[in-house]
Formats: sequence, C-alpha cells, structure tokens
Amino acid sequence: MTQAGTTAPTPDSPDELALAAEFTAPRRADWQRLVAGVLTKSGVLPEDFDGTPESLLTSKTYDGIEIQPLYTADDMAPPAGFPGLPPHVRGARPEGHVGTGWDVRVLHGGADPAEANKAILADLENGATSVWLRVGGDALPPDALADALNEVYLDLAPIVLDPGADYEAAADALLSLFADKNVPDSEVTGTIGADPIALRARTGRPHDIAPAAALAARLAGKHPKLRTLVVNALPYHEAGGSDTQELGAAIAAGVAYLRALTDAGLSVDAAADQLEFRFAATADQFLTVAKLRAARRLWARVCEVAGAGAGRGMRQHAVTSPAMFTRRDPWVNMLRTTVACFAAGVGGADAVTVLPFDFAIGLPDAFSRRIARNTQSILLEESKLSGVIDPAGGSWYVENLTDALANAAWREFTGIEREGGIEAVLDSGALAARLAQTWEKRQQHLATRKDPITGVSEFPDLYEKPVERTPAPSVVDDGGLPRVRYAQAYEALRDRSDAHLAETGERPKVFLATLGPVAAHTARATFAANLLQAGGIEPVNPGAVADTEKLVAAFRDSGAKVACLCGTDKLYAEHATDTAKRLTEAGARRVILAGKPEYPGVDTYVHAGCDALAALTGLLDTLGVK
Repeated sequence: MTQAGTTAPTPDSPDELALAAEFTAPRRADWQRLVAGVLTKSGVLPEDFDGTPESLLTSKTYDGIEIQPLYTADDMAPPAGFPGLPPHVRGARPEGHVGTGWDVRVLHGGADPAEANKAILADLENGATSVWLRVGGDALPPDALADALNEVYLDLAPIVLDPGADYEAAADALLSLFADKNVPDSEVTGTIGADPIALRARTGRPHDIAPAAALAARLAGKHPKLRTLVVNALPYHEAGGSDTQELGAAIAAGVAYLRALTDAGLSVDAAADQLEFRFAATADQFLTVAKLRAARRLWARVCEVAGAGAGRGMRQHAVTSPAMFTRRDPWVNMLRTTVACFAAGVGGADAVTVLPFDFAIGLPDAFSRRIARNTQSILLEESKLSGVIDPAGGSWYVENLTDALANAAWREFTGIEREGGIEAVLDSGALAARLAQTWEKRQQHLATRKDPITGVSEFPDLYEKPVERTPAPSVVDDGGLPRVRYAQAYEALRDRSDAHLAETGERPKVFLATLGPVAAHTARATFAANLLQAGGIEPVNPGAVADTEKLVAAFRDSGAKVACLCGTDKLYAEHATDTAKRLTEAGARRVILAGKPEYPGVDTYVHAGCDALAALTGLLDTLGVK
C-alpha cells in the first residue's frame, strides 16, 4: 500500500526494498560443495568417491526407507488433501483439535480400587480429560469399577477400558455404573476396549472375534457414542517391530473387525464407528508424525473400498512407546515421552497417553503421574501445539516420509491378507517371524550403539540411586508375541554388576592405563569410561602417570584384573606393545585398547561402532561376574 499521490516502485526500481539483495540465491550445488568440504575434513569422504557427497549422510529406517539429509521442492509427495476430507492424511476433522486440544488420556493399571480412585480423581482435577483403566486378570476386577470411579463425572470424563478377555463383564459393569448415575443411553461415551486379536497376539491363544462383534452390534443402536472395539497395535511394536509392520498389522486387524461387525448386522459406516486404533508414539518424532498421518490414509482407503461414507476418519489413540522406556536412569524417560507426545500431537492423534517415567519399573507414584499430565498440559496450554491444524503438513520431508510409510505399510497389509488375514499370520507364526527379524536388526543397532540409549548405553550413571516402585499387575499371560524393551540387554549387565556389588562389596572394575599427559589420553579415557559404565563396570582412572613403571604400579594398587590402554595413535605406536606386556606380567587377565590400531600383546579393542554389548559381556565374564 502506498500513500496517496505517490507511485509504487516497480520490481526494477532502485527504490525497491530487497532484503535479500546482498545475498546470492543458494543452489543445491553450493550446499553439496559445503557438505563435501566438511566430510573431507572429517575423513568420511574418500578421494576416489564418485557419488554425491550427501549420499554418505543418507540413513535408512528399519523398513528400508531412505532418509535424505535434505529435502527440497523437487521432492514433492502426492497431495495430502484437506483436513477432515479423504484421505484424512491431514486429520480426521476439518477443525483439527484447535478448539479443544487432543484428549489427555491417563492410564491406571493398579488392582486396588481405593488407590485407583484417589489417583484418577487427582488426574481429572489436574488436566486429564479421560481415563484409561485396565480391568480383569490381575488388574482391577470388573465388579470394582464403581469403587474405582467413585465421584467421577462419567458424562464429562470418558472411560476407556482395557479389559483383556473380560470385556463382556467389564461392559456390563460400566454400563450399570452409567445407569446408576442416570446418564442417558444416548450420552454414554467411552470405549469398552474389546480386542480379541490383540489378546491372540499377546497370549498366543485363539480368541474368537464373533462375541466381541456381537456385543458391539448389541450396544451400537442403544449407545451411539460408545465404542466397543479397539485395534491395539502395541503388541507388534513391543515385539520389536517396525513402523510399517505396526501399521500393516493394525490395518489388517481393523479389516478383520469390519468383516465381523458387518457379519453381526452392522452397516459398514456403523462398524467403522465402533473402532479406535492405538499406536505407539516414539522419540523419533518425524517417524511418529508420519506414521499417524499414514495410518489415516491407509484406513481411508480401506473405508473407501468397503463402501463407508467419505467422512469416516480413523480415531487414533497414541501411547508413548513402552519399548523405549528404561529402568536405569528413568528420569531420561521424561525427555523421551515429551518428544513422543509432541510428535503425537503434531501427527494429529485424537487421544494421547503419556506413560509415567517410572512405567517400566512398576506402578507410578503421584509425582510421576503429575509429570506425565503436565507434559501434555504444557504442550497444549503453553506451547499451543493444538492451535494449528496439521502443523507438519507441506513439509517436504514429512510428506515424503508419510507417503513412503503408507506405501510400505500397504504392502505389509496386503501381504497379511494374502496369507489369510491377521489371525492366520498370528497362528502360523509368520508375523512373529517377521517381527523377530526386525528385532534382530534393532538389537544389532542397540549393541553397536548406532541406536544410543541416553542414560543406559550412553552417559550412564553407575552410581545412580535406584527408583523403587510396587510391581504392576500383569494383565495377560505370556505365550504370544514377546514384549521387549530396547534397554533390556544393557540393564541385564547392570543387574549382574549390582549382584556382584551386593555379594563382594565392590563393583567389577577395569583399570584405565592412561598414556601421556591429560590432553593426550582424556578423549579415549572418557570414551572407555562411558562404555564400561554402560555394563556396570567401574573405570579406575589414575590420571597422568609419569612413566610405565608408575603406571604398572598404579594398576597393581587398583586391584583390577583388566586394563584398558587409553591414548593417542602416536602414543600407541610408541608404547602400546610394551605397556600391554608389562600389564600382563603384572597380573592383567586381559588388556584392551580404546581405538582401532592393532598391536601385539593387546587382547581386544573397543571403539565407536564396536559391538559394545559383546565387549561388556566378555569383560564381565573375564572378571568372574555371574
């Protein structure tokens, strides 16, 4: 806009305000040249390399999807559509969660109804908007629902049950409670949580879908706002599966339920309305965002083929990944769940459960529940994360990743269908075998710390005070798909160290044979100490030592039976062989070296990218730690 009587400058006018006039337009070749320079200096780019330099920065997901270091407008993905319209990539509702925020759903899994009631009321009074309650098995008995939900306003706070095989008894108990509180049938909200397919996956035993479908058909007409079935994808995620395996199995389970529900007399639209999907949200924020967006696209395609109305979007419940939780240094779980919650919100989840940081240890206390609630409250109320519809939409990276995940997951889903459906692949073990292959790959990355776990495999605190909690009741028996946690192998080594400490009064230890001045050995001594503590092994660092004689004397005084040489490559070339020989003569059962150069007298080597789990296991065995 210009003042009256003046002429607006033309694009070629010298009066034009060009904020970027002093800068040249960036080109991809310029960026590639800079990348090549950095990689050359770091020794990553070979002189005879004939590919593009950025290709060395490309990574792959467990599904083989390539993640590029840079995405531009040349990497446009297929159109994602509009929020509230098929294919629902950008959200199941046109308004997103702008007005209300997502549903802050809290999990309660204890068996004591009085304790559960106290915790539930505290959650609802401090930010939670719905309750996810484990019922049946070793958890809360169905007939104790009234006590657990005493003084809860059921017309304001939806109740989502996780009833295992007891879903019919749980449904009767919950509906009786609604009736006692005079809630009209048409206003009953919540989810019964029947999921026979997840039960089959968890237990390895057949669980017929037909009774659950019949229950849904019976309740659908009377309680239009009540959902009966859940498609729980967590069993496939917790078995070590990849994102597309989780998605493919979830869509296959959803299709199985659609068939059963329509066989029970429901229309396709009514059947689709009975389902809620549950996915894992991990600390890989972009994969989580893309996974939730891709899931909606996949389900929209299923509904389209099945003949459902265009407005049938997927109802999503995102849960912070139980597999990523650690028992050691559990405080870091707060960071993991914050990133996962952020990703779930950005990805458009309708309900989000942030598991308390002590979830892997046992039943959470009031403090951990408060932190879990506040994580969501801060993202919603202070960061205003739900104030934008599909904030990741239009990102070249996210749109490409969404498209790649959707296509890969569709192949997984159609493969399951060709094998007879989700129940068939669970019974035959075919799905379990594919999940196991992915878990094996993931274990390799965890062992080499390509997938680092902060506080466990990286930057562990050997002297941390353990967090103790009441053990959580088990809802289902073992026998089906395994439940794994990424930190479990390292934590098993730490458990061995703790047992050794309790038995002998001291931890297993390794002497750091530091060569040269502090400046020369600190980098590798720090690396070695970090690695050793990940296995529960105490590093003994003598600091700068004047000569080999004093170094060997310090080793004898330490009481250690293993020594680790730490220094520069130059110092290794001059002293490694002689020092290793002297340490062996002084009683060292094994001499290891922090680095890759090989020298006579050195038994083994540890370095970035080595199999840390194998190295630490071997050290504990050498040190006689049971």
